Amino acid sequence: MARNTDGNATRRDYLRYGAGVVTAGLLAGCSGGSGSDTTDTATPETAAADTESATATPEGSESYSVEIVPVGEVTFESVPETWVANNGSWADMGIALGLEAPKGVWLPSRYHTQYYDEIPGVSVDKDGITKLWGDGGVGKEQFHALDADVHVFDPNFLLNRGTWEQTDVDELRNQVGPIFGNSIFSRNYTWHDDYRYYTLYEAFEKLAQVFQRTDRYEAFEQIHEDFQANLAPVVPGRSERPSAAVVWGGGDQPEKFYPYVIDEGTSFKHLNDLKVKDALANTEVKDFHSSRGSIDFETLLEVDPEVLLVRGQEAKTATEFQDTVVAFMENHNIASELTAVSNGDVYRAGPLYQGPITNLLVTERLAGTLYDVDEELFDKQRVADVVHGDF
Repeated sequence: MARNTDGNATRRDYLRYGAGVVTAGLLAGCSGGSGSDTTDTATPETAAADTESATATPEGSESYSVEIVPVGEVTFESVPETWVANNGSWADMGIALGLEAPKGVWLPSRYHTQYYDEIPGVSVDKDGITKLWGDGGVGKEQFHALDADVHVFDPNFLLNRGTWEQTDVDELRNQVGPIFGNSIFSRNYTWHDDYRYYTLYEAFEKLAQVFQRTDRYEAFEQIHEDFQANLAPVVPGRSERPSAAVVWGGGDQPEKFYPYVIDEGTSFKHLNDLKVKDALANTEVKDFHSSRGSIDFETLLEVDPEVLLVRGQEAKTATEFQDTVVAFMENHNIASELTAVSNGDVYRAGPLYQGPITNLLVTERLAGTLYDVDEELFDKQRVADVVHGDF
């Protein structure tokens, strides 16, 4: 246990793992693998029913425990004040809970804080967020320097997509602070086959338990339920819904794309809620997460989707996207033959990492794009009130 040199316990001593911890190494698949993913022109990734709950410890104690797969039960003697998140999914959950922004994320460029401009009085300054992912993956020394109270990520991601070993996970957990998280954004990683996934709101509830802000979670859950009720009437019947291909293509003139087959991961929640049909699902094109492969315009032309949804473009406004990516495709000798291009149905696909605020905004945006919805589907001031604790 880490202590100050005068022998007194540090605050870190009071954030510890409980006896029920399942080490990440026991659940990881093949170890090793590397990732060098620094900008949106790079590859898109760096970067059974359980009786899981927040469990109070004996009466008179302020400690509590929260359990999540794969790390197991984590016991907190006090509520964490500082934190690190792997990506924008978990970071956005923290903002929804009214927390300060995480001290670091894998890639701040993939945490699209400009969405908050639509929520009154909510903003995040990314200048204060440390970029954790570099050419060699994620370095341990960064966590020691940030000295956060809790680290919100799935350790198996670094064991399989990064360069970490189990000893690195143990060192962080024992010398700095606990690890708490699950890779929720995609369900096509082979190393995640042997333990459960969480929906966006299941994961959100877990984080709310960690930070003891379940009241805000419950308020957001009600906003989400009302949003779903407003969304249902605007989604057309199956025969009228478009068939879309989701690909990652960075830069202003992308010609190489990383294909995504729509699954139940949180990065596709907006597409699933809008019941968008998957143009790639029944083709020979393999999902990027499992194949790590790319496709070109020729392959896209073979599929010829009605709609083309391009990821890696969230830093652009709709106008900037049209003036660069879409204009490039319209003047490209092969891309211009795509039905989606000729019909003007090429759009930004939404972010890879979605939290509760982000999901509401990008779902509403895509509802307008695909289904010509021009009214607000949720109350943005209501969201702001929950973030600020005024509810």
